[in-house]
Amino acid sequence: MCSDYQAGRSYGRSGQTPIVSATGKRFRCNLISTITNRGKLCFKVFTQRFDTTVMLDFLRRLVRHSAQKVFLIVDGHPVHRSRAVHKWLEKHSDRIRMFFLPAYSPELNPDELLNHDIKANAVGRQRAKNKTEMIGNIRSYLRSTQRFPHVVQNFFHEKHVAYAAA
Repeated sequence: MCSDYQAGRSYGRSGQTPIVSATGKRFRCNLISTITNRGKLCFKVFTQRFDTTVMLDFLRRLVRHSAQKVFLIVDGHPVHRSRAVHKWLEKHSDRIRMFFLPAYSPELNPDELLNHDIKANAVGRQRAKNKTEMIGNIRSYLRSTQRFPHVVQNFFHEKHVAYAAA
């Protein structure tokens, strides 16, 4: 998530370019999340680089908070395909299984719809003054989304991700 993401429209007088006030500073944070067709949302907002340490921590949290076996659909990110992640998955195969989407197919990933929603509503419309405020806005937005499972379930109504709705 980047601080300079612009979503929606702004108002300007006829013949004058609208100006959106911002700090001019650029800052960013990273987000890893999962959604289920039953409306559950899990996420982690972090500032460090996305690597196997972050991925393994997230997988441990997923397994710990789920009573059932987790079936995780992921894209082809190098971290998802790393040796350390595969070893961990083999060790915990009774609790979690990972499936890979075809290459270059973000439209098949239901989580991309959540990412777009976050960028449009938590980052693009609420101009943060610093990284801490932006992270707070994102966490707040995601926590409020967690309280409304029907909102998360609606992401699975998109025709490209209907395969994951059943």
